[in-house]
Amino acid sequence: MTTRAKDVKPLLQGLNQEAFAIVDLQDEIRVDRLCHDLLRHFNQTLTQTSGFSPIQAGVLCQGADYFLREFLVADRRVNLFTINAERIRQFAGHWYIVRTAEPNLTELQAILAGTAAFYDFLARQDLFPAAVAAEIAIACEDVAYYQKRIDDFWAIEGDGYERWCRDCPLEPVPDIS
Repeated sequence: MTTRAKDVKPLLQGLNQEAFAIVDLQDEIRVDRLCHDLLRHFNQTLTQTSGFSPIQAGVLCQGADYFLREFLVADRRVNLFTINAERIRQFAGHWYIVRTAEPNLTELQAILAGTAAFYDFLARQDLFPAAVAAEIAIACEDVAYYQKRIDDFWAIEGDGYERWCRDCPLEPVPDIS
């Protein structure tokens, strides 16, 4: 391990995972900022200890950022430390498809690559269970399933949308104050 690699964990020591819980709008704003800071640490790790160029690291961080801040925080309002692989399937197999004007596998794969790398980063920092991070990585690699979901979405006719939704359900989230 290089000296730089040893310097990364101290940046995250004392991270309060419970601070990422979202109950109200103020929490959502605060957690968004915390995610931004955490993503900076992720970027630093990628460039300083994992050998990624700034552009490569930026692409991974951008993917993770979209999943974390748009889906988990702003839409689902869940703590990023409490998810499992099912959230990946809900995101990639449902939410991304209905929330994106032109859902496509190329863009989705970039988001999922960043998400998998981010959760691997958390696991290597002892901030997230390694077994769950591995399950998340497997879910992120299930591109055939996500391509089928995209294709099936574009093929919906008549009242087929409800059936499409049932095949990969995403529960509604109540409004917060």
